[in-house]
Amino acid sequence: MFQLLIVDDDKNIRKFLSTVLSHAGYKIFHAISAGEALHIMEKYKIDLIILDIMLPGMDGYAFAELLRGCNNDIPILMLSAKQFPHDIKQGFLSGTDDYMTKPFSMVVLGKRITALLRRAGVKDELNIWKYGELTVDFSGYSACNQNGKINITPKEIELLKLLLDHKGLVLSRSQILNAVWGDDTYVIDRIVDSYIRNLRKKLELNCIATVKGIGYKLEVDV
Repeated sequence: MFQLLIVDDDKNIRKFLSTVLSHAGYKIFHAISAGEALHIMEKYKIDLIILDIMLPGMDGYAFAELLRGCNNDIPILMLSAKQFPHDIKQGFLSGTDDYMTKPFSMVVLGKRITALLRRAGVKDELNIWKYGELTVDFSGYSACNQNGKINITPKEIELLKLLLDHKGLVLSRSQILNAVWGDDTYVIDRIVDSYIRNLRKKLELNCIATVKGIGYKLEVDV
């Protein structure tokens, strides 16, 4: 299980990120300052840091520079309300690997976290998922159960992977469309409903819950 460290002095942001990312399968630590973050990093192996700029004492820029000056190559994703180009430039110059502005999409944040962990060579990404008699191979885009191979499309596999990566988190139709079909593809949001029905029927998944008026979520423990 990947271990993420959230460094932000905003209690609400820390609580929201901790809740959502925990549901997505990450173990979460959080700190309100650079000093507290360093203390946590001395005790635990941290795979990725989500870092705010405006911190008490040492700010996020200086903290990132400190880590890079110590040859610490932990991936850093800077998450800040500062949106001006010079702020973003300063973030990258300080040694951060990615920069996102608040407010933000949890789907996009999740994908960027996955990309940073993959780029860093951390091996923990889910490729095989088993649920009862069902086995899904995400890298091979295939699925099977006790009756043999299941006829499933790549988009259905990608949709299932998205739900699993954000298990417990409600995803709206527009979030699913953007993540699976992309912004450049014109499809109506109701196509998501059709694909959800296919997943439920083909894979006999009763763990995909409909949240009326919002979207869908996957309710599983693993």
